[in-house]
This record gives sequence, C-alpha cells and structure tokens, in this order.
Amino acid sequence: MRFLNEPTTDLTYSDLFLVPSRSDVTSRLDVDLAADDGTGSAIPLVAANMTAVTGKRMAETMARRGGLGVLPQDIPLDVIRDVTAWIKGRHPVLETPVTLAPTDTVIDALHLMGKRPHGAVVVVDASGAVTGVVRAADCEGQDRFASLGSVVRHQPLVLDAGMLGAGMLGGGTPDGGSAAADAVQALRRAFEAMDAAGTDYAPVQQDGVLAGVLTRKGALRSTLYRPSLDEDGKLKVAAAVGINGDVAGRAAELLAAGVNVLVLDTAHGHQQKMFDALAAVKGLNPGVPVVAGNVVTGEATRELIEAGADIVKVGVGPGAMCTTRMMTAVGRPQFSAVLECSAAAREAGGRVWADGGVRYPRDVALALAAGASQVMIGSWFAGTHESPGDLQFDAGGRQYKESFGMASARAVQNRNQREGAFEKDRKALFEEGISTSRMYLDAARPGVEDLLDMITAGLRSSMSYAGAADLAAFRERAVAGIQSAAGYEEGRPVPQSW
Repeated sequence: MRFLNEPTTDLTYSDLFLVPSRSDVTSRLDVDLAADDGTGSAIPLVAANMTAVTGKRMAETMARRGGLGVLPQDIPLDVIRDVTAWIKGRHPVLETPVTLAPTDTVIDALHLMGKRPHGAVVVVDASGAVTGVVRAADCEGQDRFASLGSVVRHQPLVLDAGMLGAGMLGGGTPDGGSAAADAVQALRRAFEAMDAAGTDYAPVQQDGVLAGVLTRKGALRSTLYRPSLDEDGKLKVAAAVGINGDVAGRAAELLAAGVNVLVLDTAHGHQQKMFDALAAVKGLNPGVPVVAGNVVTGEATRELIEAGADIVKVGVGPGAMCTTRMMTAVGRPQFSAVLECSAAAREAGGRVWADGGVRYPRDVALALAAGASQVMIGSWFAGTHESPGDLQFDAGGRQYKESFGMASARAVQNRNQREGAFEKDRKALFEEGISTSRMYLDAARPGVEDLLDMITAGLRSSMSYAGAADLAAFRERAVAGIQSAAGYEEGRPVPQSW
C-alpha cells in the first residue's frame, strides 16, 4: 500500500479512502479472496471467539462459505469435543435443517424456526424420511399444541441426491476442472427445480433419508464460495485457548478433538504468560496454525512470531463491546496498528489477523489492503440467526440478540464460574467491556451468509478498482488517502432527500 498524503498521526478505518488504479481485472468474480496464512480459508473472514458470536451454527456456516469460526476459550472441553464432532459431521454444501417429528407441536416449531434464516422446520418420520415442511405461515391460526402432522398441508418439493450428482453431494465445489463444471450444473438443476415449484427451500434426501436442505440462495452461493475443508474433506473449525492454567493440556485436547486452528487469546498479548503459553503449545508440535494476540505494535508482533506464533491477532480496544480505551487509555487506532504489525509480521515470516473495528465492507477492504491476511468480526455477526443467543423482540417487534464483551463482568463471571463465590465476585469488579447490548438483525440481511455476501461483494469490487487479482496484489497496488470527517460523510449514502 502507498499513500497519496503521508499520515502524521495514527488512523482509524474512517480516516481513509482508496483511489482507483489502472486495472486489467475485467470482473469482480475474477479475483481470488483466499488467505495466505496457512489456514486454508477461501475468504479472509473470521467469526470472533466471543460467546455471543461463535457457536456451532456460526462455525459451521462460516466454514461452508470458506471462512473460519473460532470457538471461545470459556467452553468446557467436553462441549468443545461434541461441537467439533458435530461441525465435522455437517455437509460441505447442503445446509443443516431444523427437524422435528410429526408428533411434535406447533409451539416446538415456532421456538426453533429462528435458529435458521430460512425459517422452516423439516418434519421427518422415525426412519429419517421427509414427511413435510412447516413454515411460520403454516402455523398462523393453529392451536399452539397441535401436532405438526396435522399442520402439514402438502408434500413439499424434495430433491433427490442422485439428481444433484455424486460430485456435489461429496462436497465438490467450483474450484476448477470438469468436476467444478459438473457441480455448477447440479446446483443449477436444483435451483431450476425450486424455481419451477415456486419455492425457495427444498429438503434433499439420499437413499430415502434426509441429507440436508438447499435454498435458492444456497444453490447460488455454492457456485461462488468454496468451503474451508480439512484433509479429510470435513469443515474446518478453530478454537481459542486462554493463557492461564494447563495451556498445553487444553491445547492437546483441542487437537485431539480435530480443531484445525489454535488461537491463544488474551487482551494483552505482549506479556510473559503469552510467551510461556506459546512455548507450551509449540512443544506439542501441533501441526496446525497457531494464532496469538492481541497486540498493536510491530515489536510485539515480531516477538510473538519469533516465539512460535504463525499468526498474530492485532487490535486493542476497537471492538463495539470493548471499553478498554475509555477505561485505561490503552490501545491504538486500528488501521495504523494493522499497517505496522502486518509489515513486521511479514518481515518475520508470519501474518496478522485484524481483530475488531470493522463496521462496513470498506473497513474490511482497508484492513486487507493494510496487510492483514484475514479480518476478525465480532459484534457485526452477533446480530444474525447463526449467533448462539436467543432471538428476542423489542417493544416495536424488531428482532435482536444480546451481545457482550469478553472482558465484561458478565463474561468474567462465566469464565470463573468454577471458582468460589468470593474470588468470582472479586474478579467481577474489574471489567473492560459492555455486559449487555442489543444487536439488531438487519431485516434485509438477517443471516451471516447475507453479511458475507455483502462484505465479499464490496471487497471484490475494491480489489478490481485497484487492479488486484488476489490479496497479495491488493496489498501492493492499493493506494490510500487521508480524509476529513466531511470527506467520510460525503461518501455515505443519503436514505432520503435533503
């Protein structure tokens, strides 16, 4: 990256703009979004290791669309094992449906519909065969305790795995060659079948048993995204490890469970405990990328990479749930932190993730242009169907989920729940995060896939403006300028006439 006007102070994403350059990129679809940090991610986006952001549904969906979800460090090991096994058992192309039996009730279905953006429940019999699909409209005017068998009014469109083709059902996606072309044609056939039936949702059966579901948008997305898969063809998942306690023991358990990326996580990554934790984990010869953070200086980045980190997480205080800067004055404007740390990391043979502070697709583009290999997103993803929280409604009927910072009193209490009441309550007096915040679902983009579409579309366009076919070229070719607050405001759309 080069600057039109050299900065004289540290900068946030809002302080900058990118200018177009001569480009040979003829289409946004010609650019490659794959990360170059050893994680194998096909898109440079990571769902943050926050309790209100990443659970099994988020991690599954992120991996299916080529990204990565990081399970938080607070989750007990037995749960991590179960969740990782569940994610590994999901299909790389077909979506995981919400299922109920014909004897279950309308109220059961209504409680579960919010777990997926498509708002449907597949009704299956004891053998796993599809007997119907129930949506919210089918439940209107029905007794809440009526059986789903009595509510299903018609047999839905059910796609057969044979029609879709063995390539796609085995996880094939368009990444070049005849197999990719076959996968695209299979997805086209599925889309056209749904279009002809006047539906946007179809269960898929294999040998008479429900294998998953496909939506019209899902069929389209699977021609654009390549899933993030391990060497066994299973969806990838990352997990966080704290720097206190038996770090090596927990890391070994996570590796045994099949975790593909380890994230050593603490608010202040440039400290001795982090170096001790890195030594303990690298002593296991983990065979997977190890991420460490958080830091905001080139010096800290170099030292963590020299200590064994493959990737360094950059960001102190930019997150929407974080109060660190207001409480302590510690932190740094995120763009400048990413710019300095990414340069130091590459000199040392490592990479960085930009963690926090992104609110628009433009911010993601700027972070990657500054040198990050991936961008970690928290609160932005918390307000989606896939985040772990329960779907709630405010007085006006708007849907939201609760979010909270990982250094908030709420998170600290959860993290220390096994300690005695005295120690737990004493630690809860120290917090650097918001304990509750409403993250409203965007009515136009209620699912994380909708946000991925928006972010990657903006990123692809930004790269094509720069004439960059991949992220490495984007870092080299991007030209940035520093703008005033009025310049930033000028770039914002106007929702109504002035």
